[in-house]
Amino acid sequence: MNAWYFLCLLSVVAILIAFSNQYVLKLQTTIAITTGSVVISLLLMGFTQFYDNSFTEAISTSVASLNFNMLLLNGMLGFLLFAGALEIDLKLLRHQRWEIAIMAFISTIISTFIVGALCYGTLHLLGWNLPFIYCLLFGALISPTDPIAVLAIIKKMNAPERISVQVEGESLFNDGIGLVIFTTIFALAFSGETPTFSGVAELFLVDAVGGVAFGLVIALIAHWLIRTSHDTSIELLITLCIPTAGYALANVIGISGPLAMVVSGIFIGNVTHTKGFSEASQTTMHHFWHTIDAFLNSLLFILIGLLVVVLPVTWEQVGLGILMIPIVLLARFISVGAMYKIFRRFRSYDPHSVKILTWGGLRGGLALAMAASIPQGEIMINNSDYHTLIVVVTYIVVIFSIIVQGSTISPIIQRSIDEGKTVES
Repeated sequence: MNAWYFLCLLSVVAILIAFSNQYVLKLQTTIAITTGSVVISLLLMGFTQFYDNSFTEAISTSVASLNFNMLLLNGMLGFLLFAGALEIDLKLLRHQRWEIAIMAFISTIISTFIVGALCYGTLHLLGWNLPFIYCLLFGALISPTDPIAVLAIIKKMNAPERISVQVEGESLFNDGIGLVIFTTIFALAFSGETPTFSGVAELFLVDAVGGVAFGLVIALIAHWLIRTSHDTSIELLITLCIPTAGYALANVIGISGPLAMVVSGIFIGNVTHTKGFSEASQTTMHHFWHTIDAFLNSLLFILIGLLVVVLPVTWEQVGLGILMIPIVLLARFISVGAMYKIFRRFRSYDPHSVKILTWGGLRGGLALAMAASIPQGEIMINNSDYHTLIVVVTYIVVIFSIIVQGSTISPIIQRSIDEGKTVES
């Protein structure tokens, strides 16, 4: 089975899980898809363990034929970030622009270093002598948060608008910032050169500032084309060019494609949405990109679940993944809580903000995509491939965050709603 046929088959599986969820589990779609991918992965692992036949061999061959770096980081990611950015409301974001900017930038950096340091210390205590730069790389890929599942729950529960904006704005921007941090550390880790402050700063600034500027340029071009068009199909195709040709061009130039997608998505979703599209086109665009976002997220979790199946996973790696869960949560709590200590000097906030942003800071597709992009066979530690170790650990942290945290965030949000009503009355 070639790669294309295999992806087509997985697409059907992802859609069937989402369809069945409506009548059986009735969970939020992302949580249902993730749960389904874990069940499928476990079944295939058991099947592979006890039966060595052509079916399991075909699955292994098909997964191995996929270029995860190209498919996820250079393909699906642009669509996911652009679709997410289209949903951002700048009018609501404006009231908390400084908080969101500081959280997305500073909190992500703080979390990266806390996770990196704690990961380094924990691994060395257990006899895994992994260099600090590779622990920091894990901190960079696991620090960005994914708002999809939590936002759906927040909106369904009619939570306070300020909480919704904080979760949505911070998580979307820290995706772009997190990927810039990851690519910077990745370049240092695998270049073999001694890092310097000026070199790191230049690499980071060119990537970040260039990505923001480029995103604005392609958004302005798309805005002009959409305003001069009167065909809904053509307008949709123009938006489709941004995460395809626009993302590819950003990568060729050597700037941050993800940040470009976030900036262009926000511009199209706020400026072009009202000044360039007709009412009918606005509705069509919303449904079109919402469907693409849901579909690609579903496919992503199935893909990563199968990737774990074909890797030589050990129980020791699984144990390390479980150990990383409290470390990642602690880093998130410290990085968010420290910022809110400062914020509360200037403005009052919901007393449950830090709890919601910590427990609701789910890890998702971006972390998995970055983990899968790490080259195989280059770094060996305790007879274990660094690529396999990071993919397994990341997978466990992501699965826990979406299934456990995503399923149990509702009581904290409800408490915030109830206390808000009590104050108003």
